Amino acid sequence: MNALLLVVIVVGAFALAEYLPTWRLKRALRARFPDEYLHTLKQNIPAYQKMPAELQSQLQYLIKQFLHQKEFYGCGGLEITDEMRLTIAGQACLLLLNRAPRVYPDLRSILVYPSAFIAPSTEMSEGGVVTYREHSLLGESWGDGRVILSWDDVQRGARDFTDGHNVVLHEFAHQLDEESGRANGAPILASRLNYPGWAAVLSREFASLRSDVLHHYPTVLDEYGATSPAEFFAVATETFFEMPAQMAEHHPELFQELKNYYRVDPQEWL
Repeated sequence: MNALLLVVIVVGAFALAEYLPTWRLKRALRARFPDEYLHTLKQNIPAYQKMPAELQSQLQYLIKQFLHQKEFYGCGGLEITDEMRLTIAGQACLLLLNRAPRVYPDLRSILVYPSAFIAPSTEMSEGGVVTYREHSLLGESWGDGRVILSWDDVQRGARDFTDGHNVVLHEFAHQLDEESGRANGAPILASRLNYPGWAAVLSREFASLRSDVLHHYPTVLDEYGATSPAEFFAVATETFFEMPAQMAEHHPELFQELKNYYRVDPQEWL
């Protein structure tokens, strides 16, 4: 084999390797949305049927991309089904409507346990004493391309989309937050000009929630949001999508910031 032919073969192989993933994705996106998928969407994503047709089409498109690009793994003996994949993808993609078509680019895999799972952690006291603990978790979001979920709790979130508790929305809000480089409650906004307003409102609301929790006042936002700015953003996302009217009434500035960020108003669907 002469050198020129070898170069042609190598270049062609590289070109094919780059082209094939794009071609496969385009083929997946052109494919018809299966009727059984539509049935699961209507059953497990309560907001879907009340969305305008344009948002329904957007959601289907995003789901097809999500399912094509992400791998699902059953843990603890759980066997992954199409219902599981579609329910998780559908809820996760609610956060991406009317936005640039970036479907969690850093995310590679979703690990699903049958129910709450045990995760070890270490804590160091001020005196330098390290304590090992085990926590029961409903979900986790990692910066290395993984999200871990409890299927029982995914189903619970699907059954009641009005209680402000949804593990999928929570963990995928963390994924959006982490796209900025770290999970700190400041995801990538549309413009740098938006950050001062975002920081002012979310900092004020975070401090207010911490005060309410400290004094045992009732809150619209889940108390877990007082843990850190990152958890506040994730909890606020849950509330925004599941209890938009209550948030708009009691936290109008926070609601407006999230409405600007997510580019939807869930009050129109619920």
